[in-house]
Parts: sequence; structure tokens; C-alpha cells
Amino acid sequence: MSKTIQFGEEVAGYEIRVLNEREIRAAAGILFLATFLSLMFIVFKNNFLPIKYVITLFFIDFAIRVFINPKFSPMLIIGRLIVGRQTPEYVGARQKRFAWVIGLVLSATMFIFMVLVNSYSPITGIICLICLIFLFFEAVFGICLGCKFYPLLFKGKTQYCPGEICDVRSKQEIQKTSISQLMIVLGFAVFIFFLGAYFNNYFSKKPHALFDLYASEKNK
Repeated sequence: MSKTIQFGEEVAGYEIRVLNEREIRAAAGILFLATFLSLMFIVFKNNFLPIKYVITLFFIDFAIRVFINPKFSPMLIIGRLIVGRQTPEYVGARQKRFAWVIGLVLSATMFIFMVLVNSYSPITGIICLICLIFLFFEAVFGICLGCKFYPLLFKGKTQYCPGEICDVRSKQEIQKTSISQLMIVLGFAVFIFFLGAYFNNYFSKKPHALFDLYASEKNK
């Protein structure tokens, strides 16, 4: 029973239980894509059916992670299958559990309002946006926003953070950003501004069907 219901894995060389950050990021990417696509159905089709399925699966998956064992989470299992050939990146389980409790509370709130009560409001919209931001940062940048709050509420040093950001160390040369690189980013932002200012009317034209145009030209 102790091996079935537990949080994190015991790995040689690590003082505390850990999780594989790579499969966590893969699972976050899957959930982000599913949530984002279901929101597009709401925006363009006014169809709330997909989001109700996603919320239900989201809630069940996080409940399994928090109350039973992350290795039985369907999304994490799929993530493990996707990145199974990559070298594991171990992160501390404690802060991840705290972050997933936040995810569980958010998904439970969405489940109550949108699935059980069958309603929507600014509350569900804001919660959904927060979930998307959390999932995006986890999947794309490897930044666990929920984990950031862990040291504020619990005493003790946070161990084994993604990218070793818990450890105070100087940046390597390849990680440093020069003034010229910052100027390139600034110049790119200015370019986007002028692009929108001078070419917005051109970009606003509705595209035509390429092959329909070719067929009409051929029949002339």
C-alpha cells in the first residue's frame, strides 16, 4: 500500500522524493492544447461541450496526482510514453504537490460551475485563463508558477527545482544577454509596431481560394 499511495519516487542520490520534470512538461503541453482548443470551440462556435470533457478529465487527473500517486495519472503516463527516451530531469516532489493542489482547487471550481451547475461567468473565464498561463509556462519554459509560492508558505530550502534555479549560481557565458541582443529585441518590437501601422489594411484582406482562382483563370 505504501508503494501504491505515495507522492514522488525514491531515486538514488537524491535526499527527497522526486518526479521527472520532462514528463510533467509533456503532460502540461497536452492539457494546454486540449484546453486551448476547447476554448476555441466556445469563442467561434459557442460550443461548451469540449470544455466540459476537458475540465472533467483535468479534475480527475489532478485528483489522482494529489491523493493517490502521480505515476497513475493518465496524462503523466502519456507524457512518459512521449519523452521516455529522454534522460530524466529530476525535480523535488514537495513543491510539485503544492502546485498541483492549486491546480486541483482551480479545476474543482471549474468542474462545479461549468459541469455540475452548467453555468459560465467571469469567474470561470478568469480561472480558465490562469490555468492556461500555468500550463503554458510549465510546458514551454519549464517554469512551475505554483512552485514559486511554496517557499513563501513552507519553511526550509526548496530542493531540486527545474533548471536548478533554486541554487544560487552565476550564469554561464551562453546564458548571458548582451546589450546588442536586447537592442535587437527592441528593434523587432518597433518593426512589429510599424508593420501593424502601415500594412494592417493589406493584411486585413480576406484570402481567396488559390485553386478556385486557378480554375477560373483556366476556364476563361
